[in-house]
Amino acid sequence: MNDDVIVIGGGLAGLTAASLLAKRGLQVTVIDKSYNPGGSCGTFKRDGAIFDQGSSMLFGFGEHGFNAHRFVFNCLEEPIDVIKNRILYCVTFEGHRIHFYDDIEKFIVELSAVFPSQKRNIARFYHDMRKIYQHVMVENPNYASADEADRKSSLKSLLRHPVSYARFLSYLNKSAKQLLQKYFDDPEIFKFFDKLTSSYCYATVEESPAILAAVMFVDNHVGGSYYPAGSTVYLPGKLEKVIEEHGGTMIGEKEVVSILFENGKPVGVELDDKRKLYAETIVYSGTVWNLYGKLIPSKETTADRIAWAQNLVPTFPSVILYAVVDKEVIPEDTEVVELLVGNPNAVDESEVTAYIHSIDDKTLCSENQHVIMAIGPSLETWEGLTKRQYEAKKKKEEERLLSVLENRFPGIKKHVQHVEISSPRTIERYTMKNGGAVAGPKQMLGQHMFKRLHIRSEWDTLFCCGESTVMGTGTPTVTTSAISAANAVLKKKGLKPFVYEPDRKQYVRIVDAPYTADRLFEGYLDEEKKIMREASRCLFCEHPLCSEGLHFDIRGIMRRVNVGNFTGAWNLASDYAGESALIAACQQRCAQNGLQGKPVEIVEVIHYLKKRGENRGLKPNL
Repeated sequence: MNDDVIVIGGGLAGLTAASLLAKRGLQVTVIDKSYNPGGSCGTFKRDGAIFDQGSSMLFGFGEHGFNAHRFVFNCLEEPIDVIKNRILYCVTFEGHRIHFYDDIEKFIVELSAVFPSQKRNIARFYHDMRKIYQHVMVENPNYASADEADRKSSLKSLLRHPVSYARFLSYLNKSAKQLLQKYFDDPEIFKFFDKLTSSYCYATVEESPAILAAVMFVDNHVGGSYYPAGSTVYLPGKLEKVIEEHGGTMIGEKEVVSILFENGKPVGVELDDKRKLYAETIVYSGTVWNLYGKLIPSKETTADRIAWAQNLVPTFPSVILYAVVDKEVIPEDTEVVELLVGNPNAVDESEVTAYIHSIDDKTLCSENQHVIMAIGPSLETWEGLTKRQYEAKKKKEEERLLSVLENRFPGIKKHVQHVEISSPRTIERYTMKNGGAVAGPKQMLGQHMFKRLHIRSEWDTLFCCGESTVMGTGTPTVTTSAISAANAVLKKKGLKPFVYEPDRKQYVRIVDAPYTADRLFEGYLDEEKKIMREASRCLFCEHPLCSEGLHFDIRGIMRRVNVGNFTGAWNLASDYAGESALIAACQQRCAQNGLQGKPVEIVEVIHYLKKRGENRGLKPNL
């Protein structure tokens, strides 16, 4: 039997599109190469410490501004708790620590103290950008990419604020530098804004389109930045929960190697295990290079289209350092996100962003620790290396990134309990981001907005979402592209699209920091809490000993129970629920036995799922 929709890629965009489509009653299957959904927005554990793989400073959950994530969770009617960062982040720039407050007036004062000669210009610039942002983005919320925008809604907004719209559209083919030149005359402040655009969209002010920069400079202040309480596992986990509760299927650890065509149209996919799956519609959420360089057979497209895709300039490859450090080495005045600028004159390897979410979320590690994820560009060559050369290069990068952190946190090298490096090759292996370019094609003039992948492809059965599309880089933007893709599919099928409704019930709850382990699973029954806490002890091992040699996805069961996805967990557990001896043997092999002297109570979790399934009349997933 064919599905309604196959989604290629279980990153944030793919999961968002799939969950919205499943919510509307479509039969959806999501296929992802990884064993964990989420792509860059995923987690892994080391001896109990939780690390975010990549995306961890999340915008779009706020009560104000362009809040695409809040819109999605409200549409899905799925509760999620998020911590609001006390400030957006702090930038260390030429000896100054510049705090990005959500109060834009307070930020203007902060920035003016660094550039006193530009005080009036700074105020004028941010007030003008905020006015345009308010008129164009906020007053008439429309969670659609530019290529899918509703004409009636856009016309309504245009007629209400014609001057703001005209100014906004005039930025379409101008650079951020051209926009800034209308306000500033100090060369130093251009260097500062260079760092902002390189952080937001991996491009300099000369490369960045003004139309995007104008929004980004203001949006983050209005909406604020957030972190899912308990780690980012809850963001993709909740989306997966909605998919499976509505009859959808998640296929992990399988790669789509080709899109199947019949009569000149995409009709299905072939997996790396030779299986062929078919659907009326396909939603692709990967990179443009993989789409036209691998998945679409060359005979089904044109040489010009393939060349266009391959010639798109990627963002810098990235390297990521993950570390557990002694709590004492991180000063009390440290912000959750710190952008460390080593060279104000250029975007190079000295520019590192450090994320220390354990400051606000105490569930990520033990009380005497902090977890750090530090990410920056890598200008090294990573291909064609022997294993020894590769490991030596990783060690060199580890030392380099620790030295950058040492400048901000003196003595940190002596306080490292665990450290590891994710190279561009690692990033590509786990997320399929070509060359480790974490943000896809660079969002720069010449390949911005409508010059990228559109939501609707050349074929009416293939839709696209993700960072290669019109919206580009960032979690709110890929989420918006997913909303647009889902709505395009729904319109094609004659179903109701998801649109903004001012009176819609709110499902995003902002919780106070510091967030502690005793507050996890608030709102669940005591028995559910007990089982969820036990499942959360699972290390989600890449090569789990507990299920070695079996097709029993204990890791996947525990991950689902951890986020309250009991339906999805039961679907995986039901085939083995009656095999008590086998389950007990799996528990004895649990990696926590060696680390904590106490295994995850797999037997108890499976027994609970069996009882819960029987009480709800759920049948085994045969």
